[in-house]
Amino acid sequence: MGKDPRAGREIAVVAFVQTEHAAEDRGLAETELLAPLITEIKERTGLGRFGFTCSGSCDYLAGTPFSFVAALDAIGAWPPISESHVEMDAAWALYEAWVKLRHGEIDTALVYGFGKASQGDLRTVLTQQLDPYHLAPLGIDQVSLAALQARAYMERSGAKEDDLRAVAARSRASGRDNPFALHLPDPEDGGYDVAPLYPHDVAPVTDGAAAIVLAAGDKARELCERPAWITGIDHRSEAHAPGVRDLTRSDAARIAGEKAGAAGVEVAELHAQFSHEELILREALGLGGDVAVNPSGGSLSANPVMAAGLIRIGEAASRIHAGTASRALGHAASGPCLQQNLVCVLSGENHG
Repeated sequence: MGKDPRAGREIAVVAFVQTEHAAEDRGLAETELLAPLITEIKERTGLGRFGFTCSGSCDYLAGTPFSFVAALDAIGAWPPISESHVEMDAAWALYEAWVKLRHGEIDTALVYGFGKASQGDLRTVLTQQLDPYHLAPLGIDQVSLAALQARAYMERSGAKEDDLRAVAARSRASGRDNPFALHLPDPEDGGYDVAPLYPHDVAPVTDGAAAIVLAAGDKARELCERPAWITGIDHRSEAHAPGVRDLTRSDAARIAGEKAGAAGVEVAELHAQFSHEELILREALGLGGDVAVNPSGGSLSANPVMAAGLIRIGEAASRIHAGTASRALGHAASGPCLQQNLVCVLSGENHG
């Protein structure tokens, strides 16, 4: 039996769009947030319909059941489309679409994610992702857990609060050059949010959405002058309970990076929602000082929940599209203390 031609099928990011993110509720429903975005990406690619559509969102965040169904009004689900959804950051929806494309049944896929964190108390909402018997009843929120991780990492590595502040300052400075990010001032002196984290060490509450189009082989070359080929993608998860893993390291990110082939990237967009997470991820992924990390400003400049990880992949792909990088990395995280990590490596050259 001959080799299945689909086995080496190459997939690329051919288009990426995102909203101008906001720190407060601007009165737009999720469908209104998405509609201009989907219109823009259809115009950019010239595609009216896609072989597959997959989204990422959170019902707890929206406060309604099956919120992704209502969002389909922005896509146009009639005549019937092939569609799926993940209750996670849309980076995992991209992974599902990538698998679908690798099967060879379709040539294009639309992936999008959206979230309005301003609608409620984000810290309370995200407490619902914790163990329902031991952690959630305590009411411990994501920032308190992150502070425990930051303290443990600082004690293990010798990092100081000034090192965390430097990460936040660079991210905010880069974000001011990004028209889609929140334009935040330089870190200011003040009280802790939860020690050792100051408010500037914590990603801001952000409303926003993003969309990516994936295409395979010749279709990718037809739709994009310089496709960002996915040369490696992998995601790994660690134990759910923070108390049974080493919070000072991210083995999940390390393994995902090794499997995806993260070595040799020029640009890395890391989904670090706290300043110390960038330092942990740099170590896990083996990123040296010659790698440009979060030139877009990263999540510390804009963090639309359920879209921020997808945006990291989109920002990395944009560097390939523009020709300013030949090899880039996009990273997404989910769960408390970097529990789940996805690494996507992109290249300007198709090695298939």
